[in-house]
Amino acid sequence: MSERMRPVRYEAGVPVYRYSTDPAVPPLSVMRFTGVMVPAHGVPHIHDFPVLMYVAAGADDPAVSRTGDLYVVAPGAVIDAAGMRMESAYGVLFDPAALGDDTRAPWPAWRAHPLLFPFLHGNADGLLRLTVPAERQPLWESTIAAIEEELSARRAGFRQAAAAHLTLLLVDVARLADDVVGDLRRSNETVLAEVFDAIEQGFTEPISLRDIARSVGMTPAYLTTLVRRRTGRTVQDWLTERRMTEARRLLSESDLPVNEIARRVGISDPGYFARRFRGEQGMTPRAWRSSSL
Repeated sequence: MSERMRPVRYEAGVPVYRYSTDPAVPPLSVMRFTGVMVPAHGVPHIHDFPVLMYVAAGADDPAVSRTGDLYVVAPGAVIDAAGMRMESAYGVLFDPAALGDDTRAPWPAWRAHPLLFPFLHGNADGLLRLTVPAERQPLWESTIAAIEEELSARRAGFRQAAAAHLTLLLVDVARLADDVVGDLRRSNETVLAEVFDAIEQGFTEPISLRDIARSVGMTPAYLTTLVRRRTGRTVQDWLTERRMTEARRLLSESDLPVNEIARRVGISDPGYFARRFRGEQGMTPRAWRSSSL
């Protein structure tokens, strides 16, 4: 697996991988596969973040394959990659925060960022397979190479440039998956939208699952089941994610004491905040702040 991915928990024995955020670089990386199967991709696993897998045309037999395969990997779903072509493949892994401030809220707030709609396809194996026609293949290959170059060279403006290239890929995904996106827009997602609105409006306060459930007119148990089934994570998981995202921003962009940052993200106990932050990020809040300078 990429060094930016780490298992953080297990669900029914299936490892769940989280994108390990590093304050020094954008939450975006590229993996190359050249015929060697990465072990974790041969067994069921879960990504806690979006992934694009692009397989170049003709990877198996140039005489047969003139189109490229594109797999849109759903976060929170159990991935069965047994049938996935891996030769000459590129993996684009990212946290939606790479797209900019408008994705600072949890990624399933698809109303705010429709380019993430295709990742909500709901296929049983966690994979939406699309075909990249011949005329679009140069776009994919050159754009992925450009992301690699920006992340490697780290010239002035590399964060913005890498995000721009990622956005270009996501625009093309949305166009290739237009029927899937249309179905999602027409589906009844109002409850989930209300849940993420409630998280966004209340994460700076000590709100609970019960508070959020009350705001959408459901019992905590039913809401937990609904959100887990649709996103692969619980309401509490998404509340914690939103708080940690804001905590990372405050640690990087302000001189506020850690205790004050904890209070501003709705956690009254600084010790609990520090433990949760370390569990999520693999380092203490102070270490995160030092590494981002």
